Amino acid sequence: MSNAKHNTKENPNPQDTDSSSYTPPKVWKQDKDNGGKFSSINRPTAGARHEQTLPVGDAPLQLYSLNTPNGVKVNILLEELAELGVKGAEYDAYEIDISEGDQFGSDFVAINPNSKIPALVDYSTANTNERADEPIEIFESGAILLYLAEKFGKFIPMMQGEARAECLSWLMWQVGSAPFLGGGFGHFYAYAPEPMEYPINRYTMEAKRQLDVLDIHLKNSKYMCGNNESDYNIADIIIWAWYGQLVLGRLYDDAGEFLQVDSYPHVQRWAQEVADRPAVKRGVELSLQPIA
Repeated sequence: MSNAKHNTKENPNPQDTDSSSYTPPKVWKQDKDNGGKFSSINRPTAGARHEQTLPVGDAPLQLYSLNTPNGVKVNILLEELAELGVKGAEYDAYEIDISEGDQFGSDFVAINPNSKIPALVDYSTANTNERADEPIEIFESGAILLYLAEKFGKFIPMMQGEARAECLSWLMWQVGSAPFLGGGFGHFYAYAPEPMEYPINRYTMEAKRQLDVLDIHLKNSKYMCGNNESDYNIADIIIWAWYGQLVLGRLYDDAGEFLQVDSYPHVQRWAQEVADRPAVKRGVELSLQPIA
């Protein structure tokens, strides 16, 4: 865990160090290790790096993922569907260890060319889609949630109108906002090789602005899209995985204190209510099978 919070106090102007004198070259080249937690697997190229055969279980849905904020989104929705006893939503779940580079295996890249978890394969459609005998492959957490919610007609307003528009708006808000929280704030606060004041301040400001957006909205709304139990939907699930877990102290160790999450009481109330749902508890703690 980075000591960014403390180090920035000890060195209030880290821009004055040699690292601030960096001048970008005319053409960037990866000619050295950039440091940080994931530096050993980061490359500026896409595609498979090794041969890999992913297991396929007997359930209609096959999930390949990891219990990160992006990964648990799909876990939670699948467990919410199970809670309702929805037929056809049974699934097998396998672990893709991103620290070991499993996301660059040939089978996984064939499902998700972007090499990010989660990825889902729906075998129930093998004989019904336009590509006969081929399952449907879905990647990107937002796309998977939308696909599953629409497939089963649960946790999303199905009819065109205000309710559906609100759900999709918040769904896309999270998809567009989370990179500032995870890849921005989370990276520079917790994973960068050394604390740097400018990026930490830049992304902290944006993370707190986003929390304020949610706090203002949830002041008058039990869930993201309404006050009734029936209003709980994929917007809550996708946002809770990042922002709910953040204000509950589950991400980036002491980041909650650093971000003063107790100053967002409405987000905290909502986050705890969602966290108390049985399906959410199971989704967060889901046991993933090894792929080898």
